[in-house]
Amino acid sequence: MGNKHLVFIGIIIAITLLFVSTLFYPGGSQQDKNSIGYDWKNNYISNLFGETAVNGARSASPPWAAGGMFFLSISFGLFFIEFSKKIPDRSASKVIKYFGVAAMICAFLAVTPYHDTMITIADTLALVSMFYITVFIFKSTLHSSKILSVLCLLSVYICTYLYYTRSYLEMLPLMQKASFAMSIIWILWLEYFTKGEDFQHIKTATTDRSTKQE
Repeated sequence: MGNKHLVFIGIIIAITLLFVSTLFYPGGSQQDKNSIGYDWKNNYISNLFGETAVNGARSASPPWAAGGMFFLSISFGLFFIEFSKKIPDRSASKVIKYFGVAAMICAFLAVTPYHDTMITIADTLALVSMFYITVFIFKSTLHSSKILSVLCLLSVYICTYLYYTRSYLEMLPLMQKASFAMSIIWILWLEYFTKGEDFQHIKTATTDRSTKQE
């Protein structure tokens, strides 16, 4: 239970720091390079990481944004570690934990000049971990969690599609924030409303082999 609260507290701190960083963003967006302040509809979260804003002014938002990403990455990483303990299949549990944690390390490194590379790696690793979680959710009787898992994965897939195809870029900033919010809801829901017993009945190849060896 303690780790669950750490995840929640860390997410609250992260959201607070990221919000504060928007208050220090000078301005400029993909829609209007001369705009003033942070435009929630047209600015990306990554705009908060640069020392120079889109409008060319020096930005004071990076330290706050970096702090927010640090706490967010730690919180999400803790989630993947804790959730992996609920999965009876050792191989799947390791994938969820290690891919999830590695994804969050790369997500934090997205605040560096290697943003694009880190985002690609983080996105790939996180989707693998999330897919494994979703598979086990669908094998359970957690119907609400199934709906949330589909919505969360769908939002991430849409963001990924828009980002890499450069299609409908005017929609991406809002979709990015919607996916961000959906991921937080999904993680907190699974933290507080799932337990190891929900998955213990699921028979896996690894479990079957272990049983036979015994």
